[in-house]
Amino acid sequence: MHGSFYGWYLKCQSDTQTLAVIPAIHRTSTNESCSIQIITDTNVWTIPFAVDAFHQAKKQISIGPNHFSAHGLQLAIDAPELQANGTLHFGPLCRLPYDIMGPFALVPYMECRHSVWSMRHTVHGTVHINGHAYAFHNDLGYWEGDQGRSFPKEYAWTQCCFPAGSLMLSVADIPIAGFHFTGVIANILWQGKQYRLASYLGAKAVSIRDQTLRILQRDWELEACLLDKTAHPLKAPTGGDMVRTIHESASCKAFYQFRKKGRTLFAFETDQASFEYEYPS
Repeated sequence: MHGSFYGWYLKCQSDTQTLAVIPAIHRTSTNESCSIQIITDTNVWTIPFAVDAFHQAKKQISIGPNHFSAHGLQLAIDAPELQANGTLHFGPLCRLPYDIMGPFALVPYMECRHSVWSMRHTVHGTVHINGHAYAFHNDLGYWEGDQGRSFPKEYAWTQCCFPAGSLMLSVADIPIAGFHFTGVIANILWQGKQYRLASYLGAKAVSIRDQTLRILQRDWELEACLLDKTAHPLKAPTGGDMVRTIHESASCKAFYQFRKKGRTLFAFETDQASFEYEYPS
């Protein structure tokens, strides 16, 4: 059996707290396992489980007594390094009009496929992480997922919910049929409308340097700049095996700008961005 992985990324954020949870299953030719990674503003935990603890039915995942779905999440983890318990409820999801991968969703044998199931939704409830309360009351959430064999060799990813909307951007080295190209997928929710920038629509990453991404697509320009180098180590798949270490800031300082024909639609600096930057410094 070839190595494979499947995982979700559920992010919940208030004005003062960030909690991201990653339930995942991973398989190699010799081993099967699953895990839950929990990321806060200051810490990361990876809790392994036996593969038979993993159950999936449509858009629901359970890992032991931990449950994840479009309606929310329930945590019940009792490990030496982590005690996490509580329930969060999600409001109606803001779905994309079509698959973020576009026609690439039909291409076989891709190294990694990305999904976005909600650009923005409300979060209510409380989760306790090692005795510390993460309380959300009409706050914001985001939900995406990945599946395939490995994370890209080089890539950058960022997501941010902000008062008038939400955005996600991923730029990555994509190997297909023996050649490589730099792929772009981005979706922006802004004042009730959604905007898509993607390689299959003509988007290009015209600059990837100094922790800054600049994307052009005809009259549109999107810039994302990581301003804070503090990041926590996360486990990521290589051939389905969770042996790679990447670094994510679940809540950090960043700058975003979105322009059309030189006119700025929005430009802001925030300390609540999520960012992974896996390109050479």
